[in-house]
Amino acid sequence: MSDTADRPVRAVEERAADAYLYMLSGSLAFATMGALSHAAGARTDWQLVAVARTLVAAVLSASLAASLGVRLVFLRPGVLWVRSVVGSLGVLCAFYSLTHQPISTALTLSNTVPFWVTLLAWPVLGQRPARAVWGAVAAGLLGVVLIQRPDLPGDRLAGLAALANALCTAVAMLGLNRLGGVDARAVVTHFSVVSTAATLLFLLYSGGAVNYGTLSDTQTLLLLAGVGTMGTLGQLGMTKAFALGHPAKVSVVGLMQIVFALAYDLAVWRRPFDSLTAAGIALVALPSAWLMLRDPLRKSAPIHLTNG
Repeated sequence: MSDTADRPVRAVEERAADAYLYMLSGSLAFATMGALSHAAGARTDWQLVAVARTLVAAVLSASLAASLGVRLVFLRPGVLWVRSVVGSLGVLCAFYSLTHQPISTALTLSNTVPFWVTLLAWPVLGQRPARAVWGAVAAGLLGVVLIQRPDLPGDRLAGLAALANALCTAVAMLGLNRLGGVDARAVVTHFSVVSTAATLLFLLYSGGAVNYGTLSDTQTLLLLAGVGTMGTLGQLGMTKAFALGHPAKVSVVGLMQIVFALAYDLAVWRRPFDSLTAAGIALVALPSAWLMLRDPLRKSAPIHLTNG
């Protein structure tokens, strides 16, 4: 009798363990995508890297939706377009950041999403932050300042782009909070197609600034293929994780992508990190984890991670 009674508990525990493993593998895939993006950015234009990521995701999501008979949406509801357009802007910012600064810095700043959600939820949803939440936001802001100190070398625009990506993701999450009646797979497909169109249009707008001759290099093509593949695997892993586990807890495990990115920076690019930069990363990651556990938009979590 006892064994029978314990079965539901064991089943829940096994689902939770599987969810954490899927999220961990998804985080590793996204960190690897970041590393491949950075390597590709040294060989070709960052716009081509962004196109490689979005194109693979669009083909996969559309094929999956078609095979499952998902009813896709296009023109309506209007908030879906807000999510996709803002998310596409976030993609452009993300890949400029990943190709122009250390990936651990890019992913840390891109993971300031909970701070932006907390601040935007007040005017948009009327959810005024508590005093402790303001403390977490202040700690995160201090972390950003330490990471982006004026005395450090690097592309300042890339840091701003990573923060802009986080802001775009937060706006997209607020939009997703109002899309409860639309199938999540339809939302992902809409975003993937729109982001592909956006990156292609930006590529055309860049015109002569883009060197297409780099596409004749086999290693560059392999790196671009790896960016699209690893980004898609990361998306699939995280989606599966959210389907199995508690969204807030699973989101916290997703912050492991920062740790994996740090490992890549240290092992591959031999980048040293001083104590202030390390403290800044911690001041962003730890309050982010705390805010995720009390996130008022938990229902949006399974989808918002597709921006990366």
